[in-house]
Amino acid sequence: MTTNDDNRVSVLGLGAMGSALASALVRAGYHTTVWNRSAARADALVAQGTAAARTAGDAVRASRVVVACLLDGASVHEVLDPLAGDLAGRTLVNVTTTTPAEARELADWAAAAGIEYLDGGIMAVPAMIGQPGSSILYSGSREAFDRYKAILDLWGASEYFGDDAGLASLYDLALLASMYVMFAGFMHGAAMVAPAGVSAREFAGRAAPWLTAMTGGFDGFGAIVDGGDYSVEGQQSLEFSDLSHIIATSAEQGISTEVIGMVQRLIQRQIDNGHGKEGFARIIESIKAPG
Repeated sequence: MTTNDDNRVSVLGLGAMGSALASALVRAGYHTTVWNRSAARADALVAQGTAAARTAGDAVRASRVVVACLLDGASVHEVLDPLAGDLAGRTLVNVTTTTPAEARELADWAAAAGIEYLDGGIMAVPAMIGQPGSSILYSGSREAFDRYKAILDLWGASEYFGDDAGLASLYDLALLASMYVMFAGFMHGAAMVAPAGVSAREFAGRAAPWLTAMTGGFDGFGAIVDGGDYSVEGQQSLEFSDLSHIIATSAEQGISTEVIGMVQRLIQRQIDNGHGKEGFARIIESIKAPG
């Protein structure tokens, strides 16, 4: 059963994401205190029922659970370093985007100050918070994750990755890396067909089901990479995967070849090292050992 203290949450940082997190808390009946450097950012949330703190210190002291959704790791220190004493004995849930190293450093800082620390990587845009498809990855204090899971689940499906505070950030950024490279591939394809009078939306209608079907190959690639044997039968070889024709057509269409050229370089490096008969999954070795 939640205590009165457990029903109080403070949110520091009211950008689009911080505001979405705070709004979800208010809708669920939590006594929510918010703070932002630009105080006017709190006006819409106050109209919903939040309490606006005059200072970050006031916000910290108002709740046992403090959520930081700030610009970056440096801003977390800038705001919270002077408040380490006030944070002692409280739980800090940091969903600010940081590198794994920054998350681990913040966890060490928190431990030294007697602050319970949980790091989060938000796999959603603000409009998705509290909606199906939103998920947030966590690492750090298992006790904090279990104790406040009801709060965490308000924002999206919550998953715990272990006591290494950097793991949530690592997974978050790795998944985003996959997404952005995929998006760049779509943009390249759209640019290729544009000179032929094909709209980007028309191309999207064909690309979406195709790319969705191709993601079914991830598990097989993963098994090959984990097994370390790139000569498994049934794979498309690196030699067969030569992308010269795509690069040539892109150039003929008058567009940049940077996106597809990057993939070709990863392939060619392994061919040059004598692995041309092996499968496409081997390009991960080019990524692991760049140069």
